[in-house]
Amino acid sequence: MKISRAILGCLVVLTALAPQLAVVAEDIPHQLIAKAQALVLNQPFSRTRSFSEGLAAVQLNGKWGYIDKTGKLVIPIQFDDALAFSEGLAEVELNGKWGYIDKTGKLAIAAEFVNALPFSEGLAAVRVGNLWGYIDKTGKQVIPAQFEDAFEFAQGLAGIRVDRKTGFINPQGKLVIPPQFDGASPFSEGLARVRTGNNWGFINLTGEKVIQLEADLVARFSEGLAAIFIDDKAGYIDKTGKVVIKPQFDDVLPFQEGLAAVKIGEQWGYIDKTGKVVIPVKFDRAISFSDGLAFAQIADKRGYINQTGNFAISVPPG
Repeated sequence: MKISRAILGCLVVLTALAPQLAVVAEDIPHQLIAKAQALVLNQPFSRTRSFSEGLAAVQLNGKWGYIDKTGKLVIPIQFDDALAFSEGLAEVELNGKWGYIDKTGKLAIAAEFVNALPFSEGLAAVRVGNLWGYIDKTGKQVIPAQFEDAFEFAQGLAGIRVDRKTGFINPQGKLVIPPQFDGASPFSEGLARVRTGNNWGFINLTGEKVIQLEADLVARFSEGLAAIFIDDKAGYIDKTGKVVIKPQFDDVLPFQEGLAAVKIGEQWGYIDKTGKVVIPVKFDRAISFSDGLAFAQIADKRGYINQTGNFAISVPPG
């Protein structure tokens, strides 16, 4: 079965992916951000990642730094890899190890970890040797490295993996939901996806299974709906597990700002929460809306579209 890129961004099986893999889907050609914002960059950046907290990682000659929304390089090109800011800190790679910088570019937490995830609710999962634990913003390990895998905290809980089973801990490291699932994802809107064998469902914050599904794949909830894949077609369910938009699309992305990108054949368009196509299926590429705009492409024409489907900002072919 083809796995949707909507799902690839938030894998169901609890595996703490290397950060450099986790952001590949977010990489954007430098013209996408620079030109779309009418910026004139004086460096030919080869890759640019999404803005987060006012800064975006950019790559030049194999190294990374950060620009602000005026296009100014505010953190010099110097890192082997660099990820998005979260809670004021960003993961960076130096000499094969990961640490965290602040928004001045200063190394706030030494690059000493095999792998690292973003800060969430004041804590970040880090890999020490072959095991994962959690640090606070001073770099102090507050939950010792003991887990096979770990996810970020969300709604007070974080997924961890022990003996190939997934459960959830609280910020003190205490097990709240015992390891029992073959796969899981972080909580979103009070629910977390879980998998037992080939069976999918959702649990609440107490660990009670509140939705049981027969599906090939499911996504996390976003704006009250979650994508569901059945027999290579995708639709959406609500929080009762009811199918509210029947599986009919070849691929889908999560709802954001009231709309979701959907793929029919080889082209993309956008639907509203009733399932009605409100922006025609005509794009060769499309992503979710953010701040009223979404990147889309038709042949050589590309740029940001508004919610009427018109190009608000055109990006010349690169």
